[in-house]
Amino acid sequence: MPELPEVEVSRQGLLPYLSGQSIVGVVVRTPSLRHEIPAGLDARLTGLQVDGIRRRGKYLLIDCQSGGGGGWLLIHLGMSGSLRLVPPATPAQKHDHVDLLFAATVLRLRDPRRFGALLWHEGPDVDRHPALAHLGIEPLSDAFDGNWLYAATRQRHAPIKPLLMDSRLVVGIGNIYAAESLHLARVSPLRAGNRISRQRCGLLASAIRSTLTASIAAGGSSVRDYVHSDGGAGCFQLACAVYGRAGEPCPVCAGKVRVIRQAGRSTFYCPRCQR
Repeated sequence: MPELPEVEVSRQGLLPYLSGQSIVGVVVRTPSLRHEIPAGLDARLTGLQVDGIRRRGKYLLIDCQSGGGGGWLLIHLGMSGSLRLVPPATPAQKHDHVDLLFAATVLRLRDPRRFGALLWHEGPDVDRHPALAHLGIEPLSDAFDGNWLYAATRQRHAPIKPLLMDSRLVVGIGNIYAAESLHLARVSPLRAGNRISRQRCGLLASAIRSTLTASIAAGGSSVRDYVHSDGGAGCFQLACAVYGRAGEPCPVCAGKVRVIRQAGRSTFYCPRCQR
């Protein structure tokens, strides 16, 4: 699933090509993804200019003159979605569900599993949209640090890894990034949130920021279907210390990397150096 780094890489890749450009049409080839695609999207969007692109958690937010009678297009890539910039008149393939047409390019949403979402919010106050209102703190924001993480986990008895993946607490830390951050901070994924000291919360918050930043610099992780807006692939997964490396030696202590199941997801960690 595309997580925070992949969505941020998409945002950065699209912004230079779409900012200031006017939408000249919309093509919708399927009635719904995870949710129904808003009716009359072509009439709503045609003629509006893209004033900017934001990211909130795993949502890409396209500002379509929200301050001047327009609104926001919200895009979630789900399990297998990607956004590509393709030349006009490029034939659509089987899983290409929505096109935003511009004069010189087409923004194409591809989603083989159709678990993604395309939503519309009228007006400027997009953070009040139901899809965004419940979301937790941004882990790359100034507000996210060890003190915040320590305070947020004092009443949390669950293991720390599922907590890091709870979007109501903190957004965008998917399975790969939770595992890699915990390994970098030398914190066991099995440790209860409220059993992590303030000092170790500081180390973990720093590790999360470093891991996400490194992934963005590497173009994200292309594990399944995710590709960049130009069709290229991310390569962060190639540098993972523990994720996907069960049975291999830990790069820190040479202990054997283990894999267990937590909250229905695979958790990779080194039991020797993660305590």
